Amino acid sequence: MSSEMCSVCGLPKELCICEEVAKEQQRITVKVNRRRYGKEVTVVDGLDAHEIDLHELSTYLKSKFACGGTVKGNSVELQGNHLSRMKAVLIERGFSPDQIKN
Repeated sequence: MSSEMCSVCGLPKELCICEEVAKEQQRITVKVNRRRYGKEVTVVDGLDAHEIDLHELSTYLKSKFACGGTVKGNSVELQGNHLSRMKAVLIERGFSPDQIKN
């Protein structure tokens, strides 16, 4: 049984709870920006890239909303206006509803 140990919580990688704890402590803001030619972009900001895998979250959100998007710095940008549904999807993903601000 050779399982790697997490350097933060000391548990095996399969039982590591660091990401779940980090999800509850994030102060997330969701906003819609207008880009060139009137295109709208939904920006999920306030995520800590060291504690949460932003590329995995971006892939999940892009498939959930059927849109394109990218990771820029510590934020996830999605094409289109998804402001009305974003909070419910982030809560479903494990983020604290009190820490999500529109």
